[in-house]
Amino acid sequence: MKQGEFTQAPRELLPPRLGSTSSTGIAVPTQVHASAVHPEQIGAPGEYPFTRGIFPDGYNGRMWTIRQYSGFGTAEESNERYKFLLAQGQTGLSVALDLPTQCGYDPTHPMARSEIGKVGVSLSNLSEAEILFQGLDLSKISTSFTINGTAAIIYAMYLAVADKQGVPRDKLTGTIQNDILKEYVARGTWIFPVKPSMRLVADSILYSNDASPRFNPISIAGAHVRDAGSTAAEEMAYTLANGLAYVDELQARGGDVEKFAKRLSFFFYVHMDFFDEIAKFRAGRRLWAKLMKERYGAQDPKAQHFRFGVVCGGSSLIAPQPYNNVIRVAVETMAAVLGGAQSIFTCAFDEAFQIPTETSAELAVRTQQIIGFESGIGRTVDPLGGSYFLEQHTDRMEAEITKVMGEIDAYGGVIRAIEDGWIQMRLAERGLERKRKVDSGETVIVGQNHFRRENEEIAVGEVFKLDPTIAKRALEKFERVLDTRNQAEVDKCLVRLSEAARNDRENIMPYLVDGCHAYATVGEMVAALKNEWGEFQEPVNL
Repeated sequence: MKQGEFTQAPRELLPPRLGSTSSTGIAVPTQVHASAVHPEQIGAPGEYPFTRGIFPDGYNGRMWTIRQYSGFGTAEESNERYKFLLAQGQTGLSVALDLPTQCGYDPTHPMARSEIGKVGVSLSNLSEAEILFQGLDLSKISTSFTINGTAAIIYAMYLAVADKQGVPRDKLTGTIQNDILKEYVARGTWIFPVKPSMRLVADSILYSNDASPRFNPISIAGAHVRDAGSTAAEEMAYTLANGLAYVDELQARGGDVEKFAKRLSFFFYVHMDFFDEIAKFRAGRRLWAKLMKERYGAQDPKAQHFRFGVVCGGSSLIAPQPYNNVIRVAVETMAAVLGGAQSIFTCAFDEAFQIPTETSAELAVRTQQIIGFESGIGRTVDPLGGSYFLEQHTDRMEAEITKVMGEIDAYGGVIRAIEDGWIQMRLAERGLERKRKVDSGETVIVGQNHFRRENEEIAVGEVFKLDPTIAKRALEKFERVLDTRNQAEVDKCLVRLSEAARNDRENIMPYLVDGCHAYATVGEMVAALKNEWGEFQEPVNL
């Protein structure tokens, strides 16, 4: 075969015709007539039920926040990358934490040594956080943290950094993921059992509502459920079900829905079925508004708002023919914009096999900027609104989401479904189903199971190289902090934290903030809570 020629898949793997169903399994008619549209469900932009968006002027009032999920090695390397990305026009930070930080281990722990700084930045104590944000004005930058099991501690650390910088807490903007329920289902960086974890989430939300009222203390995430194998409808259903569980917990704690609901936010992946994704966001926005108004009696429109950020990429990106990923990310970004996202992170094309280089990260930022400033699709609100097909597809997507949420309710609710492993098993089955469709060629992945060249090698271009001395340097800095801090103050803070954990009426957050200020480590604070609450034991279903 000559160079550049493509092999065709065997006849049994030939792509089917375009098909009659979406990737979610919703029927897609060849033609849709006006009778399929329900005007009362659509409404106007900025008006209940917010099908067409939560703002009447869309992106003309404020463009979405451009973020790049980044962080690696030590705080020094990540601080340098943040400054580079901000110089390229990124408008918000998205902090990636390494696995030891996510799981509550200090760098000296045997479980941590081999993972220090590999999938994110090592952030074991306030000293590292001070370095991470050195030279960055936190009053002018929106910061997002992808962290869950230790989210309350990292949020406390961010408040402590702001205190050190002299930045008033009420000036802080950004989001901390803090969605522990989806960790039990799809990702695995859980630490404590479900009930004390829910308490910790509620504590951080209620505390943040007063301490940092412009900061989003939770981002209820369907993203990892989607990457694990769920359909678009299931992703939204599991996410909304988790959201309702948090609302119930907050109300049980005496929270005012008109207040705390204004700072609830959501987070999703965008995959390649263009209209599925747009319909997913429009249906989710409408359904959440109805639930908040009809089930919880929220009257303030802002308490009904479904505010969400997205990642364009994730498991939809592949290592073979990696430059195709640039096109995938562009398509997904357009779907996110047309669906009304408030914050967008675009994966770099090489993210399927390495930490992005500066070159690939810059290209990912430029993708958003080209779509935002050159394509014109953000000039008007919900420009596809009123399309016969999109409105019908939105209705059917909402019906499918409602059906899945009903199945969760029928089982006994999301908490029971997680503790029993029911949702985990459903997700595993769906992931296997998706893999079989890709392996058989039924689901077409260009460059992976169709349209490949013989003996094709991955063309990666620039290669990212992680500094092999990162672990050594992180450990040296960690030991210096232990040697120079006031150990008596640390011990006092840890005792108070343990006492607060034993008292269900206490909010844990003030004790975590005090611990961060004293340079108590993530591992020490997690250990204090583990001693009171224990650890989650994952259910095993055979």
